[in-house]
Amino acid sequence: MSDEQGRFAIGVIGAGMGAKPHALALQSLADSINVLGVYRRNRTELDSFCAAYGFAAAESYQALLADPRLDAVLVLTPPNAREDIVAAAARAGKHVLLEKPVERSLAAAERIVASCDAADVKLGVIFQHRFRRASKFLAEAIAEDRFGRLEAVHLVVPWWRPQQGYYDQPGRGTVAQDGGGVLITQAIHSLDLMLSLCGEVSAVTAMARTTRLHQMETEDFVAAGLEFANGAVGAMMATTANFPGGPESLTLNFAEASATLTAGNLTIQTRAGDTISEGEASQGGSGADPMAFPFDWHAAQIAEFAEAVRQNREPQSSGHTALRVHRLIEALMGSSNQARRVRI
Repeated sequence: MSDEQGRFAIGVIGAGMGAKPHALALQSLADSINVLGVYRRNRTELDSFCAAYGFAAAESYQALLADPRLDAVLVLTPPNAREDIVAAAARAGKHVLLEKPVERSLAAAERIVASCDAADVKLGVIFQHRFRRASKFLAEAIAEDRFGRLEAVHLVVPWWRPQQGYYDQPGRGTVAQDGGGVLITQAIHSLDLMLSLCGEVSAVTAMARTTRLHQMETEDFVAAGLEFANGAVGAMMATTANFPGGPESLTLNFAEASATLTAGNLTIQTRAGDTISEGEASQGGSGADPMAFPFDWHAAQIAEFAEAVRQNREPQSSGHTALRVHRLIEALMGSSNQARRVRI
């Protein structure tokens, strides 16, 4: 596999609103990753997208899969279109990198992960917040146990999405297309990052509601208490009803320090009186424009996925790690719907 120059060869499926950072990332990786083709059902929009980014348009998904040079597909379709696409790639022996979420429900996500496992192909899931410089710095510090035991966690995702131009789009914020609201579409990034740093959540007590600021089928506000498997406790709030939108923040309280990630920036204050800062100036897509963030995090994750395939190892953000956040989201919604504490 791979192209004539030895570059990792990828095909892109889907080219809607969420494709822009991926396209910019793939342009920046052109020396090591070759986009063999892009496929979208709407030919006019496909041609426009390919002209904008200099990619070739594929005649069909089947034609892409039949190309012997193809290593993997990057799937950027809405969640409700994923299962058959991934199954076809797995049957063809092609690795898969999926935009989050894996699918709309935990059961469907588990089926996708199982199909890739059965075909022995790698499955990666885009959670680019893990690839921010500040996130990687904190992950390394935790792995090295620099600050002692984790005791408490506080996550806030105070974002804004307007009714006009966002929730008024057909299918947006519905169970049928998206699988849910703020949890599975927006806060899933921060929830995945939290789990990657703090470990599994063992139980939740949650309230999910739709505010009067939006007319939509699913939730735009969630608050919850969290119990972690390692004994830490936590609280989270996520919303798309916080005009004009603010940066997400994750605070971890350790025995010997407190660490706060605010969008792409990290501040650590130690009990010894030291302050450590790490990060970068950036927007995070917290306001009305959901694509208002850099593409370098996407580039880092795509490059890591290609490296994982070539080294025959699991990518850092895999289908199996993504199932953890799907289980958490299902528990949060279940707790709210049943008005009780739910164990995971």
